[in-house]
Amino acid sequence: MKRAALYIRVSTVDQHPETQLHDLRQMAVQRGYEIVQEYTDRISGVKAKRPGLDQMMADGRRGRFDVVLVWACDRIARSTRHFLEVLDDLNRINVEFVSFREQIDTGGPLGRAIVIIIGAIAELERSLIVERVRAGMRRARLEGQHIGRQPLVLDSTAIQQDRQRGQSLRKIAKGHRISTATVQRVLRKHASTTQEHAA
Repeated sequence: MKRAALYIRVSTVDQHPETQLHDLRQMAVQRGYEIVQEYTDRISGVKAKRPGLDQMMADGRRGRFDVVLVWACDRIARSTRHFLEVLDDLNRINVEFVSFREQIDTGGPLGRAIVIIIGAIAELERSLIVERVRAGMRRARLEGQHIGRQPLVLDSTAIQQDRQRGQSLRKIAKGHRISTATVQRVLRKHASTTQEHAA
């Protein structure tokens, strides 16, 4: 018997999830699924944060269920792109997806074909994003812009003088806006240079 998770989303507090739950529970019984968890989000479809969906995906990665039942595709995702990402993630963790309204079932032959197509589209989208980022970085370099973190400029003499005045490593680090490890590195370098000159 497959373990099923139900995901329900209602757009506002005025809507009730009972209609979706009734249909999904009935579908689970018809298919012989054991419902192990129900996840609900009362939130607008365009909102990025969805505690219920996030918890469901986390539990899916832990292998707590085998199939996800939703009332409609637009319940689980805020956009076509997000829907492709969710399906791709579910496929990667070997969790089947079933939609009541659209009758999509990634457990069947047609559903598996859909997953392959969706996976290819998601992979293409990731590649395009990477290529766009690389092209942007190339253009920035050609225009003379610095890419990445700015190099750290240290006033080694001032750091040594502060230490000689008896300041703590933490106080020096705070004053120069650097880490205590960087302060220690500067002081060690100064000490070794002084020893070399003395020798």
